[in-house]
Amino acid sequence: MTARIIDGKLLSNAIKEEVAQRVATLKTNGLTPGLAVVLVGEDPASSVYVRNKAAACEKAGLHSEVIRLQADITETALLDVVRGLNANPRIHGILVQLPLPAHLDAAKVIETIAADKDVDGFHISNAGLLMTGQPLFRPCTPYGIMKMLESEGVALRGAEAVVVGASNIVGKPMAMLLLAAGATVTICNSKTRDLPAQTRRADVLVVATGRPEMITGDMVKPGAVVIDVGINRLPDGRLTGDVEFASASQVASAITPVPGGVGPMTIAMLLVNTLEAAERSAGLRV
Repeated sequence: MTARIIDGKLLSNAIKEEVAQRVATLKTNGLTPGLAVVLVGEDPASSVYVRNKAAACEKAGLHSEVIRLQADITETALLDVVRGLNANPRIHGILVQLPLPAHLDAAKVIETIAADKDVDGFHISNAGLLMTGQPLFRPCTPYGIMKMLESEGVALRGAEAVVVGASNIVGKPMAMLLLAAGATVTICNSKTRDLPAQTRRADVLVVATGRPEMITGDMVKPGAVVIDVGINRLPDGRLTGDVEFASASQVASAITPVPGGVGPMTIAMLLVNTLEAAERSAGLRV
């Protein structure tokens, strides 16, 4: 068996085109959705992500602002920047690029973002709404994965889903969305005993650990759908995911590549969340 490739770039382009059409309609009514991205320091990977987000906003017709701050900024000064964006009527979505320098409390910064502008979906209010099945914003990466599964026609009701990785950014919200879709969900972490026994049960396997190629083909159930969230650079310069693509693709029925899989979907869903925030601010969405 050779797995079907789930093309995140192709799907994300279709979503971005739909966003652009909706933005154009809003603009005729005098409303331009706006996203502010706060970048602290000069982390190379973060700089690339921020540049890609800004470019995607511009192409879709959104207003975009990138606020670049020195790595040694005080927490008080950073929180003042966030509060200023909360009060800015041109800004409907606020994203503080993670990770932050060690002297800054990321949780405190996220909680300072107005919940109705928290397009990352990380604010405790939005996490609670997701937990109770009433999400205001779905975190972008899990939201994008759900769109990929939907586009592939994956039947989630009654399916066995295993999520490897229990972060607040991907693992936990991913599990909540899969539960809401009717799947039976197992969350694995670094302390899970006999991880292969868990992953081999999965009809849908989502891997988000940050450990290169930790999931091999012999850990995948034949015919499973495999979603690889990781992106890692190896010593030889190659990019790879958390799944060993060569072996897993011979067992799975469908699999996301790295790059070109989940990554493009994350940015696409950020645009969707920002658009919906703008619509909500104008009373066009509950």
